[in-house]
Amino acid sequence: MTQESSSSKLSPHAARRGDPQRAFLDWAREALFPSPVQALVSLALIVLAGWIAFAFLEWAVFNAVFSGSDGGACRAAPLGACWPFITHKMGLFLYGRYPEAELWRVNLTYVLALAGLVPLMVPGVPYKLALSLYMLLVFPVIAFILLSGGVLGLPYVDTALWGGLLLTLVIASVGIAASFPLGILLALARRSDLPIVRWSAIGYIELVRGVPLVTVLFMASVMLPLFLPPDVTIDKLLRALVGVALFSAAYLAEVIRGGLQAIPRGQYEAADALGLGYWKKMGLIILPQAIRLVIPGLVNSFISLFKDTSLVLIIGLFDLIGIVEQSVQADAKWFSPQTAATGYFFAGAVFWIFCFAMSRYSSSLERKLASRVRS
Repeated sequence: MTQESSSSKLSPHAARRGDPQRAFLDWAREALFPSPVQALVSLALIVLAGWIAFAFLEWAVFNAVFSGSDGGACRAAPLGACWPFITHKMGLFLYGRYPEAELWRVNLTYVLALAGLVPLMVPGVPYKLALSLYMLLVFPVIAFILLSGGVLGLPYVDTALWGGLLLTLVIASVGIAASFPLGILLALARRSDLPIVRWSAIGYIELVRGVPLVTVLFMASVMLPLFLPPDVTIDKLLRALVGVALFSAAYLAEVIRGGLQAIPRGQYEAADALGLGYWKKMGLIILPQAIRLVIPGLVNSFISLFKDTSLVLIIGLFDLIGIVEQSVQADAKWFSPQTAATGYFFAGAVFWIFCFAMSRYSSSLERKLASRVRS
């Protein structure tokens, strides 16, 4: 009797595990329809999501144009997406006006970046330190030589010809790589015991955070040359990179400072008891814990920086969105009622893919670090 009663008690759970349909129905009842009010809200949201999905499919698939050599086909079907515009302009969207004969240099740069970044992000891959040094010290030099040229027999390619996704990735990657260490230094300086160091960091952070990025880019592109000698010129892209990095560093400094303040005082005292100096204490004990605590804030800042790369259009640099906008406005051959919407949808989808990937990776990294701390 005891065995029969215990098996009868376990049978519903076993049935759930063995019957996926019943398991789904049980989950839906518990999660979506636990009460009449929540059931109404769930039904309303399901209907709204279904209407949005159908409207999108109607625009992107059912009424869309998938072939054509110009905007004439899209003008004949004005209610759907104009996908031929994307396929014919794909090279421009990806590389800008980079010389076609030299595109192998851009592709090789992408391959070298993935060769270092993917193993670095995958858990369990050995030689993390060597991969980190490669991405921080070796790869930037190789990428600069490949993309710019002018040495080793490579033709020089002016940065004015860089554009599209290439320019977006260059600005985002350089901005993230440069602003992160600067943000750490600013956060440490703001917590320094030396008044001149602390107030200098506070003044810089508050000044930069008090102005929009557009102002910083405008100052770097337009105002800075006015203070330089007439025979001294600085590349426009370099000025934009410096402006983006300095701007983002101020925000990262506040995120990292929040993590430093969350570390218990006992950790500082334990490091002092071990006889560690300031930099060893911070580098080996305090900063690893602080950065782990603020991973969501750091990734949020990186995502914001990635999206803010579109603001370089204000100083005449054409990133992915800038190239799309220029193609829509300047190429009368592809004029149609849906050309602009299709181009902006493509650009938004690309930005969403990169931002979503960063968000998912940060979530997995948080879970991994949390499980390591618990163990």
